[in-house]
Amino acid sequence: MSKSFIEQVHYIRIPVKDVERSAHWYRDVLGLQLVNMTEELAAIKVNDGPFLLILIPTEDETFAHFTVNQEQEFSIGFTSPELVEFHQHLMDHRVKVDEIKEDHGHAFFHFYDPDGNKLQAHW
Repeated sequence: MSKSFIEQVHYIRIPVKDVERSAHWYRDVLGLQLVNMTEELAAIKVNDGPFLLILIPTEDETFAHFTVNQEQEFSIGFTSPELVEFHQHLMDHRVKVDEIKEDHGHAFFHFYDPDGNKLQAHW
């Protein structure tokens, strides 16, 4: 197929237990913009781009990440030009954070939102 009918990724849905608590965490800890919040969802804008994170409340034991060989793998990666400072900021806010690692000149770390969704920050 030579032509794609898809222009861009608009949003990713993330399961959460408490939409209000999680929306405030993404706003207050990650510094993202809370666009809209209802009982059914919260829309979080990622800076100036068109990309949204949509928080969906659920009582199910489910996550936005997946496993490979029984190991958790992230599905959402954020870029951060101030990776060390961001890592410290998350630790200061008592976020579960792994150590910064380097792989072929690429630095990254994993962290978890309040609902246990595994995320990555890299630069």
